[in-house]
Amino acid sequence: HSVSRTSPNLAFVPACLPPDPMEVEELQRFVSNSKRLFVMTGAGISTESGIPDYRSEGVGLYARTDRRPIQHAEFVRSARARQRYWARNFVGWPQFSSHQPNAAHLVLRDWEKLGKLYWLVTQNVDALHTKAGSQRMTELHGCTHRVFCLACGDQILRSELQKHFEAMNPTWKAEAFGVAPDGDVFLTDEQVHNFQVPACSKCGGILKPDVTFFGDTVSREKVNFVHQRLAESDSMLVAGSSMQVYSGYRFALAAREKQLPIAIVNIGPTRLDHFASLKLNSRCGELLPLIV
Repeated sequence: HSVSRTSPNLAFVPACLPPDPMEVEELQRFVSNSKRLFVMTGAGISTESGIPDYRSEGVGLYARTDRRPIQHAEFVRSARARQRYWARNFVGWPQFSSHQPNAAHLVLRDWEKLGKLYWLVTQNVDALHTKAGSQRMTELHGCTHRVFCLACGDQILRSELQKHFEAMNPTWKAEAFGVAPDGDVFLTDEQVHNFQVPACSKCGGILKPDVTFFGDTVSREKVNFVHQRLAESDSMLVAGSSMQVYSGYRFALAAREKQLPIAIVNIGPTRLDHFASLKLNSRCGELLPLIV
């Protein structure tokens, strides 16, 4: 996969100081002492690829707009809500799907190849770890690049669905205003009104992104699987997450219970700050490449 070597896109990255050499040494020691490192990433690792997050102070979606992501119950219940969701997603997809991994994604892939990173869990749905080449990985909240049918479970690629949208809406046009973290864009109700949404080609059921929407839960099997990987690890690194969402935070609680050392690289406070062994207020893409 081609990866942009140009300077990172910092439009959605909160301001922070360059890494402190003493802190870099501490993180180096932490990583060197780890034999089976469990890494959890969040939206803050993808902001340097030009994807905004929800919660960052000043630059996150919540700070800049009154927009909120779609709720699971609303998507399932309302055809209007699905029409609005897919119309916006259709417009945003070409840009969202073209984002490339940044230095932080590549470093984690390299750590895996070296046998340092034991397991990676990402809360992101942007496929950037996959594009970077990570394999020992769980996408905790799914991935926008896959779509499945709520009735029969049939899966298709999101890129395939884009072609169906184009075929069903040959004359439909809409200008987008700003992109959200999940590839959504902002459209008016008027723009959305005539947008046609395909049903599952196998059974006529409702198509949904393979993503855990707000208000939905991660499957018990997936949670158990991640707990097993954590139990086999000897330390935990959190990169680019405030860990505000319980689905990820529970693993930090489990790591604390097992008395694993926990390091955090994140701009701004996190829910773990009071029990982490190490907290660094730095950009992931700037700090992680410094670790040998």
